[in-house]
Amino acid sequence: MRVLHLDSGRTMRGGQFQVLRLTEGLAGHPSIEQHLLCRGELLSRTGGERLTFASLRREARRADVIHAHDAHAHTLAALLGGSKPIVVSRRVAFPVRSSRLSRWKYGRATRFLAVSGFVAGQLREAGVEATRIAIVPDGVPLPAEAPEPRWASPPRVLALDSEDPGKGALLAREACRRAGLELTLTSDLERDLPSAEIFLYLSQSEGLGSALILAALARTAIIASRVGGIPEVIEHERTGLLTENDATAAAAALNRLAGEEGLGPRLAEAAFHAAGSRFSVDIMVARTVDAYRSASAS
Repeated sequence: MRVLHLDSGRTMRGGQFQVLRLTEGLAGHPSIEQHLLCRGELLSRTGGERLTFASLRREARRADVIHAHDAHAHTLAALLGGSKPIVVSRRVAFPVRSSRLSRWKYGRATRFLAVSGFVAGQLREAGVEATRIAIVPDGVPLPAEAPEPRWASPPRVLALDSEDPGKGALLAREACRRAGLELTLTSDLERDLPSAEIFLYLSQSEGLGSALILAALARTAIIASRVGGIPEVIEHERTGLLTENDATAAAAALNRLAGEEGLGPRLAEAAFHAAGSRFSVDIMVARTVDAYRSASAS
């Protein structure tokens, strides 16, 4: 089976990292041949080809299945993919638009890969049949060795350095100020998580939150917003603490982790084991291949 991957993103965000991990995981698969059309940083990180109208038309003719990894790629596949089956990854938490063009585009897709049950529910509310939806959570590389448990006093707090106003960097700063804790903002989670005790992830909207999986696998205690698909990754009081998007509430969660002896390490340990059993790249790849087979048989 020849799969054509389409990604239109110009920077490396969660979706682009998932494309990278999926294509790496599919490399050498006995029944899958693949070709990637993409842009920006993902293009420079892979052996892909630049996404253009001409390259899409050419490669679509050769493909058995087209996999669109973002909304713009979905539109391009619907317009230029001919009659080929289209698999669409849906990662975002906002509702599907109800315009005539959107209804046509969503009707054109053969199979949707929803990153969480929350996102799958939004697709059903938009009129997509449940038989066309598969839940395929993010996959992240499992560490070769389990990180050692750690805790410092006061704990070091890490949050994403993002220009996206919905990702809550300003709110994280204010919560840490109120809690009397120093905050480090990072654009490289894999590098900086091992030196933090707490990962503070405040977001206004989230399909799932692959950053939370990385934090769990780094054995970092997690405080996250109670929105979208996040509660499918973090179970309150068992694998982390969930909070409202409010500086006072987030500061209270920070103070609790900082002050309640043993709580942070206990939550981090439980999150590490839960993430390893549910969010591996191997699981993500296997479920995606199942969706390709289902789409090609439709």
